Amino acid sequence: MKATLLVPALATALLFSSAAMAGEFGNYCAMNLAEGKKVKTDCSINTMIGGKEYCFFDTAAKTKFMKEPKVLLAKASDFYQTFGES
Repeated sequence: MKATLLVPALATALLFSSAAMAGEFGNYCAMNLAEGKKVKTDCSINTMIGGKEYCFFDTAAKTKFMKEPKVLLAKASDFYQTFGES
């Protein structure tokens, strides 16, 4: 009986863990995109802006990004559109 409870619990955990890893810009680091660089992340370092999740390579990138998020978000978006992965 314990095995039957484990499968739904595992499926739920996988569902939520993959949902948590679905950031904007295809999980590229928003700060690096703003600087014209493509750096993929696992989205474990992230922030929500306007109801969307943005990912960062490390905490330093997130800290730098959060100093002027509107400006850097526009730059990141412009660069991402040049190679766009959805």
